[in-house]
Amino acid sequence: MSMDRTRPAGRRDQGGPRSVPPQRSRRQQPHRPQRPHQWFAERLLAVLSGQRPVHWMLGHTIGEAYDQLAELAPSAPLGSTRGSRPVLRHCRGAQPATGVVEAFASIAAGDRVRAMAFRLEQGPDQRWRCAAVELGGERLTAGTPGPR
Repeated sequence: MSMDRTRPAGRRDQGGPRSVPPQRSRRQQPHRPQRPHQWFAERLLAVLSGQRPVHWMLGHTIGEAYDQLAELAPSAPLGSTRGSRPVLRHCRGAQPATGVVEAFASIAAGDRVRAMAFRLEQGPDQRWRCAAVELGGERLTAGTPGPR
């Protein structure tokens, strides 16, 4: 048995441990936190595709937005198409007034691409809440599910 404690027993090479260069990511930018509209787009997609329950949005909606989501979520208007899980492709937002963000997102599921628009309003507690949601040009209202 070897008494050399710098390398494992049976190792014969004379080199010590080599430094391994860290793996580089494509972008050498620091991690940026998600903007509110990107965060909400992911959450709305999860609820409207049936991946998460609607109560996941409780406290993140105001006005009739939660009631609309509660009636629409069971029909999963952004649900899977031919076994493809929907994913968020793009999400952009504009701030037409202080404390308001109007955003749009494109959702892809298989060979289908759907559009989603929503409005966020910032409350006095500085938290963003969803106030309205639209899919593919049709306003999501109770009793009228979006197109499939």
